[in-house]
Amino acid sequence: MARRSLVPEKLEAYVSALHPETDVAGRLRAETDRLAEAGMQIGPDQAALLALLARSIGARHALEIGTFTGMSALAVASALPEDGRLVACDVSEEWTAIARRYWREAGVDARIELRLGPALETLATLLREGRRASFDFAFIDADKQGYDAYYEACLELLRPGGLITIDNVLWSGAVADAEKRDEITQAIRALNLKISRDQRVDACLLSVADGVTLVRKR
Repeated sequence: MARRSLVPEKLEAYVSALHPETDVAGRLRAETDRLAEAGMQIGPDQAALLALLARSIGARHALEIGTFTGMSALAVASALPEDGRLVACDVSEEWTAIARRYWREAGVDARIELRLGPALETLATLLREGRRASFDFAFIDADKQGYDAYYEACLELLRPGGLITIDNVLWSGAVADAEKRDEITQAIRALNLKISRDQRVDACLLSVADGVTLVRKR
């Protein structure tokens, strides 16, 4: 299984075991683990966290930036009410074809609207469609250089009191290593600092998985 956490391997396995998954989620995880990009899939603890957060705020309308093979969408959609909807943004037909199969098996496919194409274009389209301040919850987990733009768009689309969750904000610990100056690390560092000073939100960076930032729009 791909490593998805900064904690020691035995501790990661212990935490994962405390978050048992449904049969569908387990099979999705097993299939994704065979891919070279398996490390992009969130772990069981993070899936449980996303579902818990969505339920805690009574989310009905959710956004996802970066779907991969569908684990996070499965977790969030399962936490929405029957009339809830998740708009999932991704560019890969290959990876999301896997996602669609498991969403159907889990019976949540009717709650998920997959929009294939560059996420910024999809988010701009949602704004043109009059969806400003209409979403309750957003999960950002796509190309890291685009995080700042996704964050700003999600702030426009979220209602006051809505919640944004941002993945990989510790980037395997690189953000704390002054010698790491690559484009991705610097983009994540800049967003982390920006959010910590952003008067539009309340925020907390958690050392869950590869780092998850929770942002509440004021």
